[in-house]
Amino acid sequence: MASPGSRAGRGDVWRVHRAMALFVTGFIAFLALMAWAEHAGLSRGWIGPIFLFLSVMVYACIGIYARTTDPDDFYVAGRRIPAMYNGMATAADWMSAASFISLAGALYLQGFSGTAAQPGGLAYVLGWTGGFCLVGLLIAPRLRAMELYTVPDFFVIRFGGRWPRLLAALGAVACSFMYVVAQIYGIGLIASRLTGVQFEIGILLGLGCVLLCSFLGGMRAITWTQTVQYVVLLLAFMIPVSWLAYKQLGTPLAPLAYGAQLLKIERLEQVLIASPAEQEVRAAYLERARDYAERLQDPAAALARERDRLEDRLRQLKAQGADFSLVMQARRELSALPRDAASARELWGRAMQEAEERAKPLGGLPRHGQAFAGDPRGTPDEQAEFSTSRLNFVALMFCLMVGTASLPHLLTRFYTTSSVAETRRSVAWSLVFIALLYLGTPALAVLVKYEVMQHLVGSSFDELPHWIAQWARVDPALISVQDINGDRILQFGEIRLGADMIMLATPELGGLPYAVSGLVAAGGLAAALSTADGLLLTISNALVHDTAPVKGGVVQVSENRVILSKFALLAAAMLAASVAALKPAEILSLVAASFSLAASTFFPALVAGLFWRRASGRAAVAGMLAGAGVTVAYMLLASPSVRAWWGLAPGGLWWGIHPVSAGFFGVPVGFAVIALVSWWEARRAPGALPVSA
Repeated sequence: MASPGSRAGRGDVWRVHRAMALFVTGFIAFLALMAWAEHAGLSRGWIGPIFLFLSVMVYACIGIYARTTDPDDFYVAGRRIPAMYNGMATAADWMSAASFISLAGALYLQGFSGTAAQPGGLAYVLGWTGGFCLVGLLIAPRLRAMELYTVPDFFVIRFGGRWPRLLAALGAVACSFMYVVAQIYGIGLIASRLTGVQFEIGILLGLGCVLLCSFLGGMRAITWTQTVQYVVLLLAFMIPVSWLAYKQLGTPLAPLAYGAQLLKIERLEQVLIASPAEQEVRAAYLERARDYAERLQDPAAALARERDRLEDRLRQLKAQGADFSLVMQARRELSALPRDAASARELWGRAMQEAEERAKPLGGLPRHGQAFAGDPRGTPDEQAEFSTSRLNFVALMFCLMVGTASLPHLLTRFYTTSSVAETRRSVAWSLVFIALLYLGTPALAVLVKYEVMQHLVGSSFDELPHWIAQWARVDPALISVQDINGDRILQFGEIRLGADMIMLATPELGGLPYAVSGLVAAGGLAAALSTADGLLLTISNALVHDTAPVKGGVVQVSENRVILSKFALLAAAMLAASVAALKPAEILSLVAASFSLAASTFFPALVAGLFWRRASGRAAVAGMLAGAGVTVAYMLLASPSVRAWWGLAPGGLWWGIHPVSAGFFGVPVGFAVIALVSWWEARRAPGALPVSA
């Protein structure tokens, strides 16, 4: 990459264009070489590691080349990044593991609008895209004009005092940490699939690449790495979705043609709902749900009976000299039993809910093209379900929109351009590059669902594709296949695909060469790495830079603080990897929760500080505390796992809003508190501007 740190004059921009063109040409040639090598007999066991190794080496070389200890380069890339390349870097930063890996899966599982229990994937597309409009119109140009390094810097410059900046730094750490855990989980998922190593080792492999990209060069290295990563993830997305569209519709233009498959899916859904075999599956799941319900009436006694039954079976197998695999299976079932009655109640309660859900038509999935769950002209229950699903859709879209306009790692990206005008152009380029992927995501979900319904369903269990077993070995939660009605034929209700594997399994599902699977995994790795880089830099900056002294209204920075930021980044990365190894939740759920937290913590204070002169420091502090407090409290009180741990009955939802959309309550509370405190301070000192905190 030509002179990443030099001033972006016309000659420098052309050098960057030339370097990018060479990279794209070389990368496409590498893909062709890998496809030829696979056709010539190269083992699949080599293809995945080659993609992983070369991806890591390219990113690491850029990170090493762009190393710096200069504060201006480390924190804001010297404010010299051209608008188009900053737009590419922003798009890569934005197209995280959630967008690349999980968004198509959410659309596959929930349809466009979802259910009362889970908003549809279209809420993510609309919310995230609308958020960039807020960024471009309201926030990014004004922040860039202030010549700052981080978002907490705005709070100390605008409001003064110690507490606004400290709370902003703590909020940046909290929401960025939740977000980066999701990215590192995605890194482990992809690295383990590419190389065949254990999930935890895959996390460490990917983590080494994150540190090589961000540790040495900060924002300067991250920016140029992200531009390359965007090219990788764009090709990784467009090739499989274009192939599926060509295979099914005869044209590679998936966003323009996939509507024809929606009508076919609607007809297939009607056939599956009426299918006797599918009804057998539903009846079997309903019977399983009743069995769990009986166990939950007296978990201690049911656990004792189940343990006695498995022990008797194990003794009989040993006495009969049964096959070793049967004995080991019985031992695994015995060891998998809950330890005590409380654990049994929690485990069987979740299993009962899952069985009840899968006993519904289409395995519990909503119809793909329905507007909202329920019926506004149906029974009272159907009307209530319609209202709840619509409200959850709007609430999630709102949280994602204002969360996008509040995320510290995203707003910091717009400090790297040379002027306010360049920042506006950078936001426009970001929308263009994001739209290239987001327009194809709904198409991918539709094409994959049609492929599953038309070609995978009805297959013999003895002839299922090998990729199903391979993904199940990576993580059993990613795919569930059970012959529950015993006919040895796969029904739609017997297969459940996790949201985190839809995109990654698309090439194998569509019959593409395994080299394309390696490319898609490399694209997912690029998406997760690009976002993890920016998030870890934000966390380290919040811990080190945002505690730097302020003299005369100017934040004091030095090379020593740059070095401290690097070690803080290393510590944050290791802690996030430890949490990600626990597999705390699906990627999309973690990301949505971090957006709610960012929205309620930052958005009211940012908007008030930028557009309302009388907003005071004390008001900003109170608004941030109130908004974040309401959001976190609602997430905890409405969380099913937290309520089960405290022995509370399921529920606790306000207006049926789910915990991931807690910012729907936190943001208005933040605005209201800022307005009330500012008004109260103005009343205390008539005619005077409010004082800072």
